[in-house]
Amino acid sequence: MGTATRSDWAERARATLSDAGYRRGGARAAVIDALAGQDCAITALELEDLLRRSDAGVGRASIYRALEQLEQLGLLQRIEVSRGTAGYERVESDGEHHHHAICRECGRLIPFEDSSLERAIEQVAGRISFDVSEHDVVLRGLCERCD
Repeated sequence: MGTATRSDWAERARATLSDAGYRRGGARAAVIDALAGQDCAITALELEDLLRRSDAGVGRASIYRALEQLEQLGLLQRIEVSRGTAGYERVESDGEHHHHAICRECGRLIPFEDSSLERAIEQVAGRISFDVSEHDVVLRGLCERCD
């Protein structure tokens, strides 16, 4: 994803929060900026570590609160990485997305795109007369490092 898309997402996130009545906050802004710089899902703990390294001074409770607000507003997608651990990924306004393969041994998250998979989802939706507004495909197994 290009820098323009990341910047667009951050601007849209700020505008959506403002429209929903949230005030601009330093912690929320730091979380938005950090998420805008990610190419794939990131856990709350990884986000906390990233923000700590950048001296953003954002507490864990503020991170979780911001993630929850952004998810409720449809700006983030929650992905179960492992039992009890979730990753959070930007939802792009243009629908651009990828799917994930998650290693059940080491937890490695591998993003992938597949146009034939997208066509197959469209075909299934047509066959069952279902209007798909969003979808997520997660493959679980062993990566090449753990196999």
